[in-house]
Amino acid sequence: MNSQLTVNLDKNSYDIIIKKGMINDISESIKSIYTGKKIFIITDENVFIHYGKTVEENLHKAGFNIDILVLPAGEETKSFDILPKIYERMLKFRLNRKELLITLGGGVIGDLGGFAASTYLRGIAYVQIPTSLLAQVDSSIGGKVAVNLSFGKNFVGSFYQPEAVLIDPNILNTLPESYFIDGMAEVIKYGCIQDMEFFNTLEAYKSQKELMQHIEEVIYTCCSIKKSVVERDERDHGERMKLNFGHTYAHAIEKYYDYKVYSHGQAVAIGMITVTKISENMGITKKGTLKKLKKLLQQYGLPTHIKLNDTKKILASIALDKKNLDEVLYVVLLKELGESIIYKTLPSFFASEQIERHM
Repeated sequence: MNSQLTVNLDKNSYDIIIKKGMINDISESIKSIYTGKKIFIITDENVFIHYGKTVEENLHKAGFNIDILVLPAGEETKSFDILPKIYERMLKFRLNRKELLITLGGGVIGDLGGFAASTYLRGIAYVQIPTSLLAQVDSSIGGKVAVNLSFGKNFVGSFYQPEAVLIDPNILNTLPESYFIDGMAEVIKYGCIQDMEFFNTLEAYKSQKELMQHIEEVIYTCCSIKKSVVERDERDHGERMKLNFGHTYAHAIEKYYDYKVYSHGQAVAIGMITVTKISENMGITKKGTLKKLKKLLQQYGLPTHIKLNDTKKILASIALDKKNLDEVLYVVLLKELGESIIYKTLPSFFASEQIERHM
């Protein structure tokens, strides 16, 4: 199966290609979109062990001049302080604005490398090769690139679309189980916000092994939903906010624990549960939605409960959220599974007494 989607954004349009085994002959796909000779690759230590040499050697054999920067794995790498190291390495490689950068990794590498591409020499072309489930279904698509500040996630960034997104589902076979579980939070999110049938399909799989037998269809469905939303709202002024279901609270949790306790997917799972508990109690969300959501998250090994000792820090972080516009916080809620809305409220929506009643 070789699936292809086109993200239609006028002059910024690009293809998402989903093909098993593509990583082993990645030069074939690169040559179809790039005619230059130099390629700079950014990856992390974990991905490099499995795929760094494969990609590097395949591109070398195809006649490309390659330099590869291997960074530490983890959210700490997605830092503003890492950028000078990337820029300096690209300058030493004498990479010019007509040449190409490849991000080979998960969400951290994709966001970091994409932001570096958007700012180096005022912008160079880049290609996303996502290697985690989370990146394949979500973060590699849509052109949101960013780095973190001490205040929180993604506070410095831009909208900068790639030349292509190349997805090889076979890469997931070497993904640690915890990373696969992490990505399932974003997969489930798509069913929640827009596709009840997809939610039911995920519910029907009896195991991770059975899901993996249908992984291309799963990835295609998620990418298709995201690309259609991005096409209608590239700059995140309206409908695209729905893709952040659970994320407002999730980013606050990640920051609260200094990105060392809960992974992004785990935090998103807790965030989706938290807002749904509150909204169902308020009568906004159809009764029984929370129960079904909780069951599916637990089916795929995701947490649905958290105990916080200092909710004031959480609220302070939420107050700085990028969806807090003109003193109004935009939170994504479900009317029911498969249908979401953008709800205008205040950070106090997540006040400790409100949360404690529903945890």
